[in-house]
Amino acid sequence: MTIRVLLADDQALLAGTFRLLIESNDDMEVVGVAADGRQAVELARDTVPDVVVMDIRMPGTDGLTATEEICRDDALRTTRILILTTFEIDEYVARALRAGASGFLGKDVGPQELLDAIRAVAAGDMLLSPTATRSLITRYLARPEGRAAAPGLLDALTAREREVMAQAAEGLSNDEIAALMHVSPLTVRTHIGRAMTKLGARHRAQLVAMAYQSGLVRVDPPRNRG
Repeated sequence: MTIRVLLADDQALLAGTFRLLIESNDDMEVVGVAADGRQAVELARDTVPDVVVMDIRMPGTDGLTATEEICRDDALRTTRILILTTFEIDEYVARALRAGASGFLGKDVGPQELLDAIRAVAAGDMLLSPTATRSLITRYLARPEGRAAAPGLLDALTAREREVMAQAAEGLSNDEIAALMHVSPLTVRTHIGRAMTKLGARHRAQLVAMAYQSGLVRVDPPRNRG
């Protein structure tokens, strides 16, 4: 099945480069290019893409506002949003996830990483860059409920489910986890799904937060740059 992609970026040269990259793959096609958030919403409603690759800082309606509108639209319930931005800051990560985005990547990713991310999001996976993951967790753990210890939180999980959960908390994609564990991406997706069900996590980001809250994975202390 061909993945139908809508691009939203106000930098025409960059959007053109992304279009060439995506359309060089037989399993993808670009169905439209938007120069701002308002146009992205309108084109999404016209084309109903599988994935919108969305920049954040655009003139007029920004990418996060456009993401909120698209994710609220019942007619676009099958459309996934992949945020691709230069600004991987905690406020943007948190707002994008609250809005319903399925992925958050920095624009410093390589071409193959971007293509893999589009495929992962189209398949229903949630994908966060390591920077975005750490930003999200740092923000979460600053809250009282995030700092609270959660003994026994992961007791219902198998050892394999804990292992996969820990890798996800490090910001690895399902494909990357599969390669490390020498299993298929489908197996990883199954473990992630079972862990989410057992822990009552609504999405992958919440599962990642639980990995840190439970102590399964720990935030490294800041490094002394002096």
